[in-house]
This record gives sequence, structure tokens and C-alpha cells, in this order.
Amino acid sequence: MHTPTPSTSVPAARRGPEESDESLAVRLRGRQDGEAGYSVALLTARHWQSMHDYAAICLATSGQLAATVAAAALHRVLDRVAAGESAVALRPVLLVGVRDTVREWAADDRIAGVMPELQKPAGGRGMRAATTMTPENRTLAQRAFRALPARTRCLLWHAEVEAEPISVPAGLLGMDPDIAAGALEQARDKFRQGCVHAHQELAPTKDCRFYNRLLDVPIRRGGALLPDVRQHLAECRFCRNAAEQLSHFEGGLGPLIAEAVLGWGARRYIDSRPGRASAGPRGGRAARRRRAAAAGPAAAGTGCCRGFPSPRAWRASPFRTRCAPPGPC
Repeated sequence: MHTPTPSTSVPAARRGPEESDESLAVRLRGRQDGEAGYSVALLTARHWQSMHDYAAICLATSGQLAATVAAAALHRVLDRVAAGESAVALRPVLLVGVRDTVREWAADDRIAGVMPELQKPAGGRGMRAATTMTPENRTLAQRAFRALPARTRCLLWHAEVEAEPISVPAGLLGMDPDIAAGALEQARDKFRQGCVHAHQELAPTKDCRFYNRLLDVPIRRGGALLPDVRQHLAECRFCRNAAEQLSHFEGGLGPLIAEAVLGWGARRYIDSRPGRASAGPRGGRAARRRRAAAAGPAAAGTGCCRGFPSPRAWRASPFRTRCAPPGPC
């Protein structure tokens, strides 16, 4: 499939009644003359800037190579979509494609030899040396997010990671914004349930499985953990990581999701999102999450560079530090 190689910036598609990403993908699969080109152009306009931004983060440079990597990743992903892969939750798939392209090219000495930008320690060379792209303390969130329906992943990614208004993922899904808003609340609940279930499934010991609900319920309600649960967490890194991941549901889910899906450069990607700079005050649970996330470590009373997502989550947790994801965050 031919995909265009845009400049470093492509104008966003006009807002209004939009076709969903999946409906555009159907045209790619049909391979009808003219229809495939229209789909590629519109999907590129919707997702290119985010891909280019993340490529620059992965490479630790915003030069021409970032555009080359983004174009290569776009081509690969759209080829898979044309072959039948779902395009319902396309943005995170495209970003993972960018990350994997950088890592693959950096691991090939022939490619790295002609593209020296791939050899930066904070970029391609660092990714090449990393054993995994998923931090150990994000395995539950990664498993839970992957198990969610594609529509749910799309809503969570654009609302929580990109910090975009609900009309954006609604348009990408071809949904009414009011229906999408209700589905987003359900999506958050499903994601939390998935994390709790993943803790149960992956628990390394019988004690870990026993403490599953005793860990989840107090954190969800903002109460204190029982003394024996606190003692177990002091001895078990797996359950400490689980407690920290669950604490994000009382604050902002964006960092948790981005680190679980992308790993490398996730924090910098989140910080680069235009929606986080332009978002004004909003009511409801989403606003509380954003305010708690913005408060950061200072509000939690911690010297940790990242801290917990909210003071309430911090007080409920006996484990007040976090492991950094692999490589530059």
C-alpha cells in the first residue's frame, strides 16, 4: 500500500460529522480506486502529529528521521489494517508501531550506520539495550488494557492519555458524544476490574491471591489497609506494584495507561499532549482526576520524583515510592 510521507506537521482533519477510523479501514480493505487514498489521507491527518511527536521522543531528536520513522510505522500499521486488523483503537497501535520501528532499526547495525541519529543513548541505542519496553510495575495495567474491547481502549486512550474532549474519541468511533461520555465511565470501571483480575491471575503465591480483594477495596474507598495487608506489601514487590497501579484510579489514569502501553518515553509523551495544556476546569470525576494528577508529589507530601496520583491514594498506600519505567521516562 502506498502511504504518503508527510512533512513534520499535517493539518488536523476538519471537525464535524466524521467517519470512524474503522469505517475508513473498511475502504482500505476494499482496495477500491480512490477510496483507499482517501482513507489513508484522512487517517494520516488524524494521527500523524502524535506519531511524529512520539518518534521525536523515542529518537531523542526532532530532525527529519522522526518523520521517516513515523511514515514507516504508519505504512506498516495501515498494511495490517488493510489485511483485516481492527482500526477501532488505532492511536495506541500507531504509537507502538513508532516505538518498535525505532527499536528495530537501532538494533540493525547496517541501518544505524547510515542513520547516526539512531545511536543516541537516550534514544535508539538505549532502546536497543533495554530488555523490555514494559516496566515491571505496569504489567497488570498492560494485561488489563490489552484485554479491553477496542472501543474501550480508544475512549480511555484519548480521554486519559491525550486529555482530549470526549467529542474526539466519539468522532473516531462514530459515536454520539453523550453516549461516549457514559461509555467512558464504564471503561474506567472495566479497566480497574481488569487490573484486579490480572493481579489474581498473575499472583505468584497463595497469599497474594488471598489479599487480592483486601488490597483493592480499601484503596478504592480511600480507607486504610489492614495491618496484615500492609505487612504483606512490605514483603511482596508484586503486590506493592499492584497497590501502586490501583492507586491511579483515584487520580489520573493517563500516566498508568501510557506507561503500560508505550513504556519508553511515556511520561514525555503525556507532557507533550496539547490537550493537557489547553484543558480548562471541568466538573465531575474527570476534573478531580486531572486536579489530583496536576497536584503531583508536592500535594502527596513525598520527595519521590513522580509520587502517587492523589493525596488520598498516597495516604491509603503503605508503599510510597515508585519504580521508574525502563529507559528515559
